[in-house]
Amino acid sequence: MRAKKGRVKKKKTAIMADAIAEELVRLLRGISVSLTLKLSHFISLVSRYKNASSAGAAVGLAIALFCTWRYWWRMPRKRRGGSSSNRSLNHMEKRGGGGGEDEEEEDSSSSSSLEDPTRSTTMDPNTGVAAGGSSSSTAIAHSITQAVKRSSNTTTDSSTGSMITDSHVVPSVAKLVKQKLKGGRKMTCQLLGVILEQSSAEELQKHAAAAAVAVRPQVVEVVLEIARACDLYLIARVLDDESEESVLAALDSVGFFTVPGSNRNKVLFCSTEVGTSSFVRQLEPDWHVDNVRETNAALAPFVRHQLHIAPLGASQPIASNVFLADSLEHFFGFPATTSSAAHT
Repeated sequence: MRAKKGRVKKKKTAIMADAIAEELVRLLRGISVSLTLKLSHFISLVSRYKNASSAGAAVGLAIALFCTWRYWWRMPRKRRGGSSSNRSLNHMEKRGGGGGEDEEEEDSSSSSSLEDPTRSTTMDPNTGVAAGGSSSSTAIAHSITQAVKRSSNTTTDSSTGSMITDSHVVPSVAKLVKQKLKGGRKMTCQLLGVILEQSSAEELQKHAAAAAVAVRPQVVEVVLEIARACDLYLIARVLDDESEESVLAALDSVGFFTVPGSNRNKVLFCSTEVGTSSFVRQLEPDWHVDNVRETNAALAPFVRHQLHIAPLGASQPIASNVFLADSLEHFFGFPATTSSAAHT
């Protein structure tokens, strides 16, 4: 009897399964037929009234529907269905009794942090750590910035090994020279009275006989840096060949010819001021440095920038493109105390 009842039960189950399958097949066929009819109706409608506006409207509608669907599925879970967390909390309260209150507080704190990720925070100025639950990346960036600022303003004492804070960092000679040149790539410079200690051709001839021609020690570093930064030509008024050789020897003694691009061919000699102006106009430099007012005035229309070397207050302005300074090193930012110390 039991076996017979079991076979009857299995037979009834199979009949029910077949009936359900037939119903599903019939339902799917009905849906397919309905979609086919609607699609054919839509296509016939579009083909009947097809134009640019109707096609554009259909495409726009399809895009809008697709974007809406994507946006809805990408929304945070709490915004899509806010009751899920409440259901889970209620379930936990039923299971754990009083423990549900702690879980609720924990869930509320986490949900509040998710709801407001851009919440403003405050920074502790002493420690550089963000307070009020802000991201740790802000605190790390702040501490790194402070460390870089502190390291840039400190130097090490070579004798004691201690760190010395320097609130005013002096720019390097190269930086000062580049700033003053203002992008100039070629310079001509008078030697007498600007670079050499001798200020006239007669004085140069006298010291050449005694092998006492010398470069001003205060200007050596600036001249070498100018030679590295641009194409530098030096001009001197001389009266004899011995003066020329003395000038070249003086320049060689300070290492001028060791600078890449500097050689003896860039040291030019003439006997008159007209020769100096002729050299400058042929070379077409961006800068010319001289201590003869007439030469600077004559070259003002032809040279972009000039520097006239004269004692302070002893010379009046020459032209708008002619700068005034009492020495070459002072024009490039070297203070008078530095120059006097080097001279002694």
